[in-house]
Amino acid sequence: MRQIVLDTETTGLSAENGDRIIEIGCVELLGRKLTGNNKHFYLNPERDSHEDALKVHGISNEFLKDKPKFAAVADELLDYLQGAEIIIHNAPFDVSFLNKELELIGRAPIKHCVAKVTDSLMMAKELFPGKRNSLDALCDRLEVDNSGRTLHGALLDAELLADVYINLTRGQNSLMMDVGGPSQDGDSAPAIDLSGFDLPLLAANDQEVADHEKLLVDIDKASKGKTVWRAVVELVEKAA
Repeated sequence: MRQIVLDTETTGLSAENGDRIIEIGCVELLGRKLTGNNKHFYLNPERDSHEDALKVHGISNEFLKDKPKFAAVADELLDYLQGAEIIIHNAPFDVSFLNKELELIGRAPIKHCVAKVTDSLMMAKELFPGKRNSLDALCDRLEVDNSGRTLHGALLDAELLADVYINLTRGQNSLMMDVGGPSQDGDSAPAIDLSGFDLPLLAANDQEVADHEKLLVDIDKASKGKTVWRAVVELVEKAA
């Protein structure tokens, strides 16, 4: 499935109170790789940005005056998003603005166009409970270079989020290892099945056990005692 990492910049914080989208940035992933097939729009919101919003994105009202209105780019945007999984950091915010823009031109909500919406902020909160999970914080934690991000920008933020998402979801799906590149006739190179190897079992040392226990305690505190292992321990103690 195509994945589109999407970000918006807006005139303020509330679509329901009349704030509008001023910028949309989209980055396409296929097979977890950037394709370069991106979309980027600046939009005339037909209103001024709030002062606080200007401090965040730095896009002046004067700059946006000659830019197209959302209605002019809606078909191009929806065609591009059609059938894809959309990845957004704090998805309810951006989706609310997209839905309001679509509503204003008599179109159906975004869910009728895309296959699904994935909120990378919720993913990060599950992986790093109790920690800061802003885009900047995740870039620092996952070693994604965000040195060029002095102000928020929809396309730059979407590109950074694509790297963050790939790092968040990186994992080994099976004990198979590709060897070499494509063969001369264009077929994929054979894979080595590692499942038949006798892999050694390495026990954790005392320091690693202590670090693991500390991590479990931190997670337990962050979830206010609702972790699965606490419930299992309580059940075992009651049964005993």
